[in-house]
Amino acid sequence: MNWIGDSPWLAWLGVALVLGAIEAATVDFVFVMLAAGALASAVAAAMGAGFALQIVVGVVVAVVLLLVVRPFLKRKFNENYEADTIGARGLVGRTAYVLQTVTDTEGRVKLGGETWSARVADAADRIAPGEQVRVVSIQGATAFVDRVSDQHVSDKTGE
Repeated sequence: MNWIGDSPWLAWLGVALVLGAIEAATVDFVFVMLAAGALASAVAAAMGAGFALQIVVGVVVAVVLLLVVRPFLKRKFNENYEADTIGARGLVGRTAYVLQTVTDTEGRVKLGGETWSARVADAADRIAPGEQVRVVSIQGATAFVDRVSDQHVSDKTGE
């Protein structure tokens, strides 16, 4: 292990690579900040700094990145995630076709290529098979729907 003493920057580079690999598995923006700290330590070692200074440089860089850059990255990535309309949340606002009469207690609709249990959003309403409806909300495995007027039909159909 004499190469570590001869080339400490290489050891720091190895630490940075290991931390980068862990980040690839976790994707939480913690280990990448620690890897950047290790890279800063590698630069300090390459410039001839002592081991204590290498540690201080790495810790300072990692802490600054964790406190400043990580929150920004997390916010940016969570922003994009919440904008995605996937899963049941993505079905709200789409149109569906009634397969079995929909009332406030029962009914079936074809939504997103699948058959869903459905209830009317307005308890006084009753929607016959063949009509087009709009999903107002999803609760569990039940779609709550309203009638669609001809001028409000969207491109997001249930087929």
